[in-house]
Amino acid sequence: MAKKPKKAPAAEGEEGAAEAPKSKKKLIIIAAAAVLLLGGGGGGFFFMKGRGAHADAHGEHAAEKADPKAQAVFLDMRDMMVNLSPDPGATKANVLKLRVALELKDAKVEATVKPLMPRVEDAFQTYLREIRASDLAGSTGLYRLREELLRRVNIALHPTKAEAVLFKDVIVQ
Repeated sequence: MAKKPKKAPAAEGEEGAAEAPKSKKKLIIIAAAAVLLLGGGGGGFFFMKGRGAHADAHGEHAAEKADPKAQAVFLDMRDMMVNLSPDPGATKANVLKLRVALELKDAKVEATVKPLMPRVEDAFQTYLREIRASDLAGSTGLYRLREELLRRVNIALHPTKAEAVLFKDVIVQ
């Protein structure tokens, strides 16, 4: 019986020795993961901080170059009323009434755009007669219309550029 108690403490010693390396491995893995996380987080912080300082330096430089009196100018276009292409199976034709303003960079651009307004209106009329009332359904339809009108304005005004097309009224009947 004396042999059994000797084996039991020896077995406990072996289990304790086996558990110690496993816990050391876990501790080393956890410590390595913590170091990697802290190092990655710190590196990301300095990277983003450096980019922010870089962007601020460029923003200040651009602000110095920009004319302080130059502000966006909004040029109202004439109201347009256009017959739309009929939807398939529709019995009556739809009409679009549209009021638009062009956003321009500054007053200098406005002076170059005003003489070209007939060209812009022609581009709008030509495009608007091809669309259907179903093309204007929902906010995505209006977004697509805005993008297409801006593209056509910039083609008509080249090399001058409009910043945006802004809707004042959009009525489809």
